[in-house]
Amino acid sequence: MLCNFRLITLLCGGLCTAIILGMTGACSPEYYKAEADEEVYNIIDSKWQGSFGRKANYTVSDVPPSPNDIQIEEPVPSSKVLSLAKAVAIATAHNRDYQKQKEDLYLKALDLTLERHQFARQWFGTIDAKYLRHPVPGRDNDEEELKISGDNTKLGFTQLLADGAIVSAGIGFDWARFLTGDPSTSLGSVLSASITQPLLRGAGRRIAQENLTQSERNALYEIRSFNRFRQEFVVSIVNDYYRVLQQRDKVTNAENNYKRVLKSKERLEMELKAGIRTRIDVDETEQNVLRAQNNYVEAQQRYEQSLDEFKIRLSLPTDADIELDQNELNALEKIGISEPNYTPDAAIETALLQRLDLANTRDQVDDAVRKVIVTADGLGAELNLTGGIDVGSREKTDIDSLQFHDGTYTLGLSGDLPLDRKEERNIYRTAIIALERQQREYDNEMDNVKLNVRQAYRQLIEKAETYKIQKLSLDLAERRVESNELLLDAGRVTVRILLESEDALVEAQNNVTAALVDHAIAKLSFFRDVGILQVMPDGMWEQ
Repeated sequence: MLCNFRLITLLCGGLCTAIILGMTGACSPEYYKAEADEEVYNIIDSKWQGSFGRKANYTVSDVPPSPNDIQIEEPVPSSKVLSLAKAVAIATAHNRDYQKQKEDLYLKALDLTLERHQFARQWFGTIDAKYLRHPVPGRDNDEEELKISGDNTKLGFTQLLADGAIVSAGIGFDWARFLTGDPSTSLGSVLSASITQPLLRGAGRRIAQENLTQSERNALYEIRSFNRFRQEFVVSIVNDYYRVLQQRDKVTNAENNYKRVLKSKERLEMELKAGIRTRIDVDETEQNVLRAQNNYVEAQQRYEQSLDEFKIRLSLPTDADIELDQNELNALEKIGISEPNYTPDAAIETALLQRLDLANTRDQVDDAVRKVIVTADGLGAELNLTGGIDVGSREKTDIDSLQFHDGTYTLGLSGDLPLDRKEERNIYRTAIIALERQQREYDNEMDNVKLNVRQAYRQLIEKAETYKIQKLSLDLAERRVESNELLLDAGRVTVRILLESEDALVEAQNNVTAALVDHAIAKLSFFRDVGILQVMPDGMWEQ
């Protein structure tokens, strides 16, 4: 009998081991990761609306990219020159803040998968087994025993229904009788099932599915927030790109000015030797040369610093040998100044419809209304209808021969009178105040959107006018330098007047570039604030 017992134990142990190993192989970590990715991106794809923007560049870094995603094989081109489009593409593909936003989107959708799972059929299988070996007084051999608890050896499922009812069913196996080796018995089983149906508090789809509803909406909010971030991100990268070019243009202007005043100094020194100029004129020019040289060095340092900071935004090493394409400023100048096609009122009306962040705030008012209804439900009485069944199999037969006529059936009611609802009262009152706050937040957000659009419109008009003024100022500064050079030769102006006009020329050149860049950024910011800036798969934009 003992040998027979050990053989059965060995066989059962081997079978259990094989099952465990098989399940482990089928459900590896890679399997679960792939399953989570598929479910998450199905959720995102189903909730992504066309008005949000192009569906691209939203997968996390450890997931294979979609065909529309940006894929940068060589972040640093062989020419070492980054165009604006290339810089935006690199930033979209590698920027660390952008990666975090994609991960936030993924995690929010991942939270939704768990909430949906709460209403899915959840299977369980448990086993409780012990192997005991203990000495027996008066015997040479120790006694061996295998204990398997029938109460904890079950296979079944539980499911939360849409109206709040909870259904549970399972079958427990009497392994102990089977493993004793008694040929007169077989493997017994017990079928048990129960249902709990709320009748008052907690009943109904609206109450039971509130957490699921909120998670569904949170996933939608995160998709909107992600696309709003993409609009702001593109504008910020373009701004940084042009600001680096603006700084590089300052270096060029400072260098040209240094060479110009140096040439003037050399000419005045020759005139000094000829007795035409005084030492005071030469010394004054020499001082201006030193100042121009210092400005040139400082401009170069500021440019290199801004370029290194921009490399970090692109997630490139600061020692990467790159420079930005200076032709982008020329292209920007060719585009010129354009007036907005919107009137302020039309722009505001469009923003109120298109702004994704405002849509989130507006929908959160509805969330707060639902919270008031749900918390009000918690103030009422609780009454649950419960039912259960326990049916066992015959002792000397198969496990599927259940004796339903000989089972145990229960039906009852359980309740909780609303005698103490202090906590629920406070939660309900808090929800009402939260609704008032959310409504005020939406009103404030709407006012801020109107303010932002009006401000962006005014800035666009202002920057256009500023550019026109600075262009006239530059023309004037260039004419002043030319005239003063001729007048200096004729002895009709002093050296100081020429030097002042040269300094004014450098300032005018810098101001024109700044005004050009300011207008370009103001135009993009206006489209962003109105909510009509669409980010394309390559990271660039379209109106």
